[in-house]
Amino acid sequence: MEALAVILFICLASIIWCIFIYNHLVSQRNRFKNAFAQIDVQLRRRYDLIPNLIETAKAYLSHEHDTLEAVITARNHALSAVKKASRHPDSSAAVTHLAQAEATLGQALLQFHSITEAYPNLKADQTIQQLTEELTSTENKVSFARQAYNDEVMDYNTACEIFPNVLLAKALGFHHAHLFKIEETKVKQPIHIQL
Repeated sequence: MEALAVILFICLASIIWCIFIYNHLVSQRNRFKNAFAQIDVQLRRRYDLIPNLIETAKAYLSHEHDTLEAVITARNHALSAVKKASRHPDSSAAVTHLAQAEATLGQALLQFHSITEAYPNLKADQTIQQLTEELTSTENKVSFARQAYNDEVMDYNTACEIFPNVLLAKALGFHHAHLFKIEETKVKQPIHIQL
């Protein structure tokens, strides 16, 4: 009878232990999904600002049609990628695809900004200044949201990899989450002065 009680106690303790691990992993996964939702909000705001900026700049940059089209095309591609990633923020492929689309958009915007620097009338336009300021502010918010997401992903991945969670994580359907890293579009090189 004592052996049966010990076996029942071990089974009950094992079940409680599994429930605790499962609930902890669900909590961690939901945290990083929520963090991705914050990125989604900021990216969509950014995507909403870009057409307004391009439309305003068209009057000044009518001969830079290719650059303007490149920005809009990259924006549309990134918007499509964020929609897919927001449906599946735990999909490494979706997050990687979004990061690549964001890098392409960043490169297109960098090209757009370098062109606008050559047009003083465009830089002086009040609407352009306001939209550029809002876009810069949104870019900062995206960066903060991305950092928060990456922190939550790290916590989740750690929770999946530590012992004893690692014994159950994959069996319970918890897989490695992917960080949201965007390749820098332009790395500033140090200035070399020759005398």
